[in-house]
Amino acid sequence: MTLRRILTSLAAAMFLIVGGPATAAVATTPATSTTLASALPALRLVDITASDGVVLKANVMTPVIGNNHPAIVFAASWGLSDVEYLAQATKFANDGYVVLSYTTRGFWFSGGAIDVAGPKDIDDARVVVDWLIAHTPTDPARIGFGGVSYGSGISLLAAANDPRIRAVVMMSGWTDLVQSLYADQTRHVQATWLLLTVGRIVGRLSDDFKAIADDFFAGRNVPALIEYGAKRSAMTYLDQLKRNRPAIMMAQAYGDSVFSPNQHVDFFNAYNGPKRLEYAPGDHAMPELSGLAGLPNHVWTSTHRWFDHYINGVDNGIDADDALVLQVRNTSGKVEQYPDWAHVTGSTTRYHLGDKRWTGSGPMSTNEITGNWSERISTAGDTVADSGVVILSNTVEGLTGHTPHAWLPAVDRRRGAVWSTDWLRATPIRGMPRMHLTVRPSAAEGTVVAYLYDVNAVGRGALITQAPISWAGAKPGEPTTLDLRLPLTAWDVPSGHYLSLVVDTRDPLYQGTNPRNASVTVTGPSWFEVPLR
Repeated sequence: MTLRRILTSLAAAMFLIVGGPATAAVATTPATSTTLASALPALRLVDITASDGVVLKANVMTPVIGNNHPAIVFAASWGLSDVEYLAQATKFANDGYVVLSYTTRGFWFSGGAIDVAGPKDIDDARVVVDWLIAHTPTDPARIGFGGVSYGSGISLLAAANDPRIRAVVMMSGWTDLVQSLYADQTRHVQATWLLLTVGRIVGRLSDDFKAIADDFFAGRNVPALIEYGAKRSAMTYLDQLKRNRPAIMMAQAYGDSVFSPNQHVDFFNAYNGPKRLEYAPGDHAMPELSGLAGLPNHVWTSTHRWFDHYINGVDNGIDADDALVLQVRNTSGKVEQYPDWAHVTGSTTRYHLGDKRWTGSGPMSTNEITGNWSERISTAGDTVADSGVVILSNTVEGLTGHTPHAWLPAVDRRRGAVWSTDWLRATPIRGMPRMHLTVRPSAAEGTVVAYLYDVNAVGRGALITQAPISWAGAKPGEPTTLDLRLPLTAWDVPSGHYLSLVVDTRDPLYQGTNPRNASVTVTGPSWFEVPLR
């Protein structure tokens, strides 16, 4: 407990230094509190015993005046502790909320082993709500649940299983864990390796998590991996969420390299309760990060408005706002709002792919291309087209506006194929691009990666979106089709630029299934669809 108190004190001091709200008075024992000033909420460090006897470490911040308060539970992110939300908890407590933050099982000073948002974690969330009602002046009819990353995924799963949770804010979370780690039959190895490494350093891995991770990296026992992920996905419990009908707000980065963004649109479209979905440039947990230090932050501003309305009954108009908010990536703070996803894409342009020209690139033409053509690429190596490093590369975009770039003339045409449009007028891309490839692989299994670039006059391409797709059971040399939905984007192509599609067979974010000395031949009919506003 001593080390935990030191960490809490250091966190409180940090938030004060960076300009956060006034720090709450910390209790000298878990059962009592010493308040320095009556205006400040009281902070206690508490132990909460789970159903199986595991002790969860938590802190609770309580307004010193009145009873029957609205309340919020925050579950800590993967690898972090309950001090994570101290700055925001103080702000909420100053507004009259009881706020309880807890370290999930298996991490830091909480007991047990990491359950990866499994049944034990969801039962823990229920026990935490029980404790909140029993030990604080909380109104049981006004409880919200939220978090960042791991904590946000647990929040949504908890709301599916506990009707007392009336509002959820999910920041950089997931709704489909299978899609996050194994989308289009391709393993997302960098993200998984990062999560596993953090878990080993500051947590205790459960035996079943170790077994699943071993199978994942070995590329075996895929049905068990899918079952494991589905049990930990909110989409699996959509009917329960519809029945409980919590108000759900989701905030996500376009370039989230841990939990890809399309899954949130799928959930948003399927859920029929009160809902809001916001997208911003950056990578995993970056859009909301500065708010954890108490700094002004658009995601946390929406979070306060969301809980104020749906938990505290404040008529602040957020229920009447458009439910979908898109920050346009390559602009200076341009924000667009839409009533629903159907209004995001106004039209779609289909570009047909064809045989390469003397420049080494093939056409992307709005006219249908007929006749026999083919582009053969080797799996023997990579090209300069890649998506960068997990979290780091897209974080740079969130901070500076600069996306990963590649000089397209440098793409090795032996290992990658390039198709380009003509010069374009100003073109607003909004939505999920789609690719349809007809391929003749030389092996029964393999992987290709698609990249869409915004290219200027000298061939410098800014990466708009990218995704891999793998196949198995193909007949070597026989045509097979690959249909890929790339991650959504909001991007304005400037006038005088053009679009380029690059297809190669390797990327550092993913573990492909290409054998050595294999090849993939792209033929017609193949096309790429660009969604436009």
